Amino acid sequence: MTGFGNHVASEAVAGALPVGRNSPQKVPYGLYAEQLSGTAFTAPRAENRRSWLYRLRPAAQHRPFVPYEGAPLLRSGPFGEGRVSPNRLRWDPMPPPARPTDFVDGLTTYGGNGDVAAGAGCGIHLYAANRSMERRAFFSADGEMLILPRQGALRIVTELGVMVVAPLQMALIPRGVRFRVELDGPSHGYVCENYGALFRLPDLGPIGANGLANPRDFETPTAWFEDRDEPHEVIQKFQGALWATTLDHSPFDVVAWHGNLAPCRYDLRRFNTINTVSFDHPDPSIFTVLTSPSDTPGTANIDVVIFPPRWMVAEDTFRPPWFHRNVMSEFMGLIEGAYDAKEGGFAPGGASLHNCMNGHGPDKASYEKAVSADLKPHRLENTMAFMFESRHVIRPTRWAMDSDLLQSDYDEAWSGFEKAKLP
Repeated sequence: MTGFGNHVASEAVAGALPVGRNSPQKVPYGLYAEQLSGTAFTAPRAENRRSWLYRLRPAAQHRPFVPYEGAPLLRSGPFGEGRVSPNRLRWDPMPPPARPTDFVDGLTTYGGNGDVAAGAGCGIHLYAANRSMERRAFFSADGEMLILPRQGALRIVTELGVMVVAPLQMALIPRGVRFRVELDGPSHGYVCENYGALFRLPDLGPIGANGLANPRDFETPTAWFEDRDEPHEVIQKFQGALWATTLDHSPFDVVAWHGNLAPCRYDLRRFNTINTVSFDHPDPSIFTVLTSPSDTPGTANIDVVIFPPRWMVAEDTFRPPWFHRNVMSEFMGLIEGAYDAKEGGFAPGGASLHNCMNGHGPDKASYEKAVSADLKPHRLENTMAFMFESRHVIRPTRWAMDSDLLQSDYDEAWSGFEKAKLP
């Protein structure tokens, strides 16, 4: 089913959806009606997100949760593991796990900001896995999860349906929705966990009615369910910690549902890139796919930005991203190819962090190539970088600062620039 945030209806068994009401006295087939609310009941209609689920058993039917000791490198806001360095940071790709590891246990946190208790900020994670989740499910009560695979396709089984998400696609899973990740081989990628206002499409302003990420390119799965009476572990992330319980059945037992709160998939290659056709490099905000707004208009809790293949035609212009100091903090990753502002060192699967007001921009090799280039139309091919940009400083975890993957020579990217020569 297509469309971002649309109200849709789906049933895996004909006649399972009630007609004319959400919670009738007797639900068809004896199913249990359950509302999943992603916003407050009284949120404005345009922002209200909720779905009604009709399942084999109530989700409330479970034993108490107990602490779960897996995923030892997963962290949440508030992030307070020491002083925050103002230095530019960059990491090499993470190697595959040395032992069997699924998506949950393979989560490692680079950093984040805000506070899950306050409902603001985000957590930025990577995952490295080589085993499917087996008879277990995961959900975050702290925020919605945006997943960007870099290596290996994911089959994501959710309560509301199944999505296959490959590199160059992304998945968005609402807060509270249980899911299972199945692999077809070693897999690696990035996760943005949004604690704040739900992601939405950015306003287009003078761009008009069309462009950037088009609503119809977001795909929502149809209803699908498992009727399995065997033990399943359910792990939830709650207030920064992991908790687990065991069911005597599969939690993926939603036979039908309707609403506008659901997982979705988006193909990054469908992004309608808008660029200059005269001069100057536009602000990177023109590449925003989704945004989580804050209480300050135009200043995001978190923006999801991509840098896809595109034509560069600007006249008399330094075409790569310019030197920059930004009040917003920028975390970047690379899914494939090369990034046009860095000739080397920024590899697919790696990451970089440029925090509030700290200067960054092209390295010396990229700068020299750009200022001497023949400015004919040029197409950037084989590239897909992304950026999570936030109004709040992104605080790295202790693992991120102590990891062998942290490049100790990153500052050398800006060494060797000669002093400008005045007349």
